[in-house]
Amino acid sequence: MAAITAALVKELRDKSGAGMMDCKKALSETDGDIDGAIDWLRTKGLAAAAKKAGRIAAEGLVGVAVEGNKGAVVEVNSETDFVSRNDQFQGFVSTVAKLGLASNGDLDALNAMDYPQTGRTVAEELTHLISTIGENMNIRRVQVINVDGGEVASYMHGAIADGLGKIGVLVAATGADATTFGKQVAMHVAAVNPASLSRDDLDPELLEREKQVLTEQARESGKPEEIIEKMIVGRINKYYAEVCLLEQTFVIDGESKVGKAAEAAGVEVKSFVRFGLGEGIEKKEEDFAAEVAAVAGA
Repeated sequence: MAAITAALVKELRDKSGAGMMDCKKALSETDGDIDGAIDWLRTKGLAAAAKKAGRIAAEGLVGVAVEGNKGAVVEVNSETDFVSRNDQFQGFVSTVAKLGLASNGDLDALNAMDYPQTGRTVAEELTHLISTIGENMNIRRVQVINVDGGEVASYMHGAIADGLGKIGVLVAATGADATTFGKQVAMHVAAVNPASLSRDDLDPELLEREKQVLTEQARESGKPEEIIEKMIVGRINKYYAEVCLLEQTFVIDGESKVGKAAEAAGVEVKSFVRFGLGEGIEKKEEDFAAEVAAVAGA
């Protein structure tokens, strides 16, 4: 029997797009013959995954996992919303979220982890799933938060199963009521989508962009520069109240600022993360009528 070298496995993987373990098995089954191994993979439906890689995947699921003072949130995309109701896909996202706890928020590290009870890595298991379900998929992102001496609370909006849904939020907090109050804050974050925890950690680029817009708007009023400067200060403070979590009006009571409500509850909110499914992905607009017309014309 021909020796199945790492170089041979890599060559087959590059040509087929199949996972490393699948390529190794294919070469073993075909005595090291590359062409025969490709045919073997095609027969098993494993080589087809590479052909799907270019298709836009903006649906899928967000998954969260929490263990005490640490939480992880992942986004796994598919081409259609139908796949999110697939038990295999849901199981994959749930498992990946749990594995994400040890990833330190590093997507490459997550992909390289061993996927339980398969002999494959996470990335290879995803390729296997693509071949099984028949859609392009990808693990888009992962983030981990933790807090010393506190708890991480989670909230999943549009949940279709435990820890799986469309908008996943984690909130790290300290205090006796950290878990209960933290979940309320997580619900607020899901609804309002703040840009930062406080003024101190607001993205400087966002702030500068807002200042430029407000300055141009104020100058159009024709007022003197010294008046404009005072107007900008007031409007920037209003901007902070709109985008900084601790300065936003708490959706739970509709009156208090989140920071003040946290103080009243004896809780300090340390950090948060929010993943909304497909945010930032440019989805392909399908024109069904044009597609039918094109086929008819052909």
